Amino acid sequence: MQYFPLFVDTQDLRCLVVGAGEVAARKIELLLRTQAKVTVVAPWVSATVQSFADNKKISLHNRPYQTEDLEGVQLVFVATNDKALNAEISQQAKARNLLVNVVDAPKLCGFITPAIIDRSPILIALSSGGVAPVLLRYLRQKLEAFVPQRIARLGAFAEYFRDAVKQRFTDVTERRYFWEEVFDGDIAEKVLRGNEERAEQALLSKLEHSAPSSRGEVYLVGAGPGDPELLTFRALRLMQKAEVVLYDRLVPQTILDMVRRDAEKIYVGKAASNHALPQENINALMVKLALEGKRVVRLKGGDPYIFGRGGEEIQALLEHDIGFEVVPGITAAAGAASYAGIPLTHRDHAQSVVFATGHLKDDSIDLDWQALVQKRQTIVFYMGLTGLNVICRELISHGMPADMPIALVEQATTEQQRVVTGTLSDIESKAADIKPPALIIVGTVVSLHSQLNWFQNQKRPA
Repeated sequence: MQYFPLFVDTQDLRCLVVGAGEVAARKIELLLRTQAKVTVVAPWVSATVQSFADNKKISLHNRPYQTEDLEGVQLVFVATNDKALNAEISQQAKARNLLVNVVDAPKLCGFITPAIIDRSPILIALSSGGVAPVLLRYLRQKLEAFVPQRIARLGAFAEYFRDAVKQRFTDVTERRYFWEEVFDGDIAEKVLRGNEERAEQALLSKLEHSAPSSRGEVYLVGAGPGDPELLTFRALRLMQKAEVVLYDRLVPQTILDMVRRDAEKIYVGKAASNHALPQENINALMVKLALEGKRVVRLKGGDPYIFGRGGEEIQALLEHDIGFEVVPGITAAAGAASYAGIPLTHRDHAQSVVFATGHLKDDSIDLDWQALVQKRQTIVFYMGLTGLNVICRELISHGMPADMPIALVEQATTEQQRVVTGTLSDIESKAADIKPPALIIVGTVVSLHSQLNWFQNQKRPA
């Protein structure tokens, strides 16, 4: 992140604008929406800027720039047609540790002005660092349509009751819980519809009857197979509410980045024979945090109830009477198959699909092999990479043809996804460099991979 976003208090801010053309006028118009005191220096003045001066909105000096103009100011905007002068002013301002912005010259800037969605007191700022202005304009248009015009009323409403809520709840977390319930419920809807009187009555009633909670909750959330765009809306909403997030090895950084920024993140991942925390300790940690009143998200790759040990964790919460919720995610099998172009079922190939684990509790792979070896059936093995030789051997020994197609999908649904296909007899030699996390898909549906491989084809240059 090259540019650190800041919101500057403009109450006593003194700003200098060098230049008075229409480009400078746009900057001045923006500044005039704040409380800053604006001084403009330019030998030539556009009609727009002159009107600002005539209406006493700015202080105008109709002359060339002088170094002394930098004295006593904190913010400098430069918008002249003279590139040499722009560079000179930038250098002088930086030498005085002043924040300076030179229009259309990012390399000369100490700061850049973002695109703004103004719903004061709610203000949304967007920036591309000057590298993608058209994309930025596109995103701003999307957000302008998405953010209600009346959101300003809700901001003012929250500001009005801020002190009352602070007095009612001394704990910061309890205050946050209270406001989240307000913004998610009928009170916010009343404000947005313009019915502030009823909203005020409802909020006062809620304040009177709300009691601080001594017990937290745990949300078991499926993070999906890897691509952050495959998260559910509910998963994202709860991730934004969490105070503590316990996350697995299979949860990528791109998804962790979507967690509330000030939430505590604790890694509890498990790999074969290498546990950051044993399952019993994870259960105990969830219970402990919830009993402390924390809102906990247990973030798991894929789906919590498909080889995610979610059932064991919920049983531990029930033993301590802790509230919980389970948010399903797209399981790794569905994600890997879809992004690898391998349909798990197909009228010409498979009418059933079976999910199996390639790594049991005692580190064995003691499965009902005969039940797995069925005609017109697809098998998906989770956590089976280290036991690939055993899986292939047992399937063949129980009657599956040695030339049965098999695929290994590594880092499914991500930009790093790799798919290796072969047969039960030769896949080991082809997949020596495949590393976890990887899924194994066995069945004649694998033969469709080369034809339906939309994701990999999409990534290839035209």
